[in-house]
Amino acid sequence: MSGAPAAGAGIAAPDTERRARIIALIRSRGAIVVLAIAAIIASAVFPYFATVNNFENIGVAASFVGLVTIGQTFVIILGGFDLSVGSVIGLGSVLAAYAVPYGWVPALLVPCLAGAAVGLIDGLLIARAGMAPFIVTLAALLGVRGLDLVLARSSMVILHPGLFGQIANGTLLGVGNLIWILLAGFALAALVLNRSRFGVAVFAIGGNEEAARMLGVPVATVKVATYVLSGTLAGLAGALLGAHLSSGLSTAGQGDELRSIAAAVIGGVLLTGGVGTMAGALSGVLLLGVIENVIDQIGNLSSYYQNLASGLFLLMAVLIQTGLVRRS
Repeated sequence: MSGAPAAGAGIAAPDTERRARIIALIRSRGAIVVLAIAAIIASAVFPYFATVNNFENIGVAASFVGLVTIGQTFVIILGGFDLSVGSVIGLGSVLAAYAVPYGWVPALLVPCLAGAAVGLIDGLLIARAGMAPFIVTLAALLGVRGLDLVLARSSMVILHPGLFGQIANGTLLGVGNLIWILLAGFALAALVLNRSRFGVAVFAIGGNEEAARMLGVPVATVKVATYVLSGTLAGLAGALLGAHLSSGLSTAGQGDELRSIAAAVIGGVLLTGGVGTMAGALSGVLLLGVIENVIDQIGNLSSYYQNLASGLFLLMAVLIQTGLVRRS
């Protein structure tokens, strides 16, 4: 009599594990499937969608918010989020315009350092002072945007971008440099997230901060480093945007903090922390890019529909995630 429950438990355990694996697979790879379906439908409906030039346009347009999404993904997996990245993009483009007369290296390095400084301040206030990420990064969003406007008022034209402009607008093997930078960034980030002690620590803190601390994870240091990474990538995105447009725009990056969060969440990164993949985040970025491109191809729709569609996809993603978490 006592052996029957044990046998039943032994049968149920593999079923439970199998269901958990399926749910995890849907959560992490669902955006890839939706992206493929959306691309197939768009290719069938719009004759100019499935062209090399159009795909390159999607990749270039997605590269800036894509770089920001890499950092945002780390932050969300950690259990926070970064609202300052949109303003840091604007700061990066303006500082690049100031630095480009001294060469392409300062034009890239100065924005990255400025973004890292913003991330450092955010991280210290969150990790050391115990302040809420929402308050800290919202204050940074407003403060840095004000600094952008002080430095450039509206825009600064880069008259002779030279090699700096080629970094953003050139090609390698027939593919735009910005697309290569985006893919390399996600590939490197995936290695760091999945194959390094830093990545393990990020997952551990996002899963259970107190447990991670008891296991000896340097929680405060990892939090600060994660926000520094996010700020640095936002500064780089701003510098590349300045190179692409040959202009430093104080208003650049407006709304990209929300787009990066939306892309990460649509890609399966849980807002509660501890779960996410770079492949999923990249799929979220490209899916939003496809949506925007399709709306542009329709032609007679306002750009406001892009925000509407993105919001609906984000809501659907959160609802699906919530259901999957409850089932798992």
